[in-house]
Amino acid sequence: MENMVIKSLFKDLYQNKKVLITGHTGFKGSWLTLWLKELGAEILGYSLSIPTKPSHFELLGLDIKTVFGDIRDAEKLKQTFQEFQPEIVFHLAAQPFVRASYKDPRYTYETNVMGTVNLFEAVRQTPSVKVVVNITTDKCYENREWVYGYRENDPMGGYDPYSNSKGCSELITASYRNSFFNAEDFGKTHNVSLASVRAGNVIGGGDWGEDRLIPDFARALSKSETLVLRNPQATRPWQHVLEPLSGYLKLGSLMYQNGAKYSSGWNFGPQDSHHLTVEEIVKQSLKIWGSGKYKVIPDKELHEAMLLKLDISKAQYYLNWQPVYDSAQTIEESIKWYKEYYSGHHNMRAYSIKQIEDYIDKRNVKEN
Repeated sequence: MENMVIKSLFKDLYQNKKVLITGHTGFKGSWLTLWLKELGAEILGYSLSIPTKPSHFELLGLDIKTVFGDIRDAEKLKQTFQEFQPEIVFHLAAQPFVRASYKDPRYTYETNVMGTVNLFEAVRQTPSVKVVVNITTDKCYENREWVYGYRENDPMGGYDPYSNSKGCSELITASYRNSFFNAEDFGKTHNVSLASVRAGNVIGGGDWGEDRLIPDFARALSKSETLVLRNPQATRPWQHVLEPLSGYLKLGSLMYQNGAKYSSGWNFGPQDSHHLTVEEIVKQSLKIWGSGKYKVIPDKELHEAMLLKLDISKAQYYLNWQPVYDSAQTIEESIKWYKEYYSGHHNMRAYSIKQIEDYIDKRNVKEN
């Protein structure tokens, strides 16, 4: 039975479209895959093996085509593209952790930099592709601890190998857009619309990644352990996972309909007033969870920016996109998912779909 609530946001644009998602087994990838599945897309996921136990992707039990492969394997990636012939590509495959990038910078750069090159080369050799959305991060910008948000035309940078590799991925995207997918040549030498998207600190149910605040919170409190904070005063653009995904999907739909008009970089983040410190997030989360405590143990070996904000005015003006949840709703929806899971109610696919439906209802009200 078709889910009319979910289909109401993007009409039928993704219905029966062939969509390839790299990194579909990860946190954001699994939510995006679920949403596109409910929109009626024909999906192929390309990813390494399941990254965590538990796994949101496994809990969803999605019946989609999956190829387990490494984004660094250019030949296998190209073969996958040519066999599936996708129309729309969302690229999420990455080494996504700052701490892991210090431990293995070579792997981080090979995955996040050359993996991006491999993807674009596969696109170049697959004429069916019309839309490519490269998902990077807010950390791609050269962080100067500014009190205002970074705009899409601010310099790329990145202090640590992870952040820097994502800045490199953005530069590669710009180069391929200029060199091979130039807007002026659209419809003449190519038919590809290429964009990159940068989101803030994304939280929500189903994330079990290491060194991430909400997963660490859920793991610790589910075992009645004390949560350890390493950088309690760090301020981030926290947002619920469905916020940027709604932006990616809206952008993808507009790119599909309008050729190269939207081929550029885009920020998706919360309103400026909703930026909170790590400690503020934890205190609100404890109230929703109903119990628990935390302690601060600074990590002096790991460099982290203290202040990071995104300017989302471009997406608001040109895409008519804006965040739906305030900080309180963002935290509440995230913690409620974990409470549901740890209570033993494991029909998390139905619960995840319900969260998407509730989010869309609120977005429809706000936009209409």
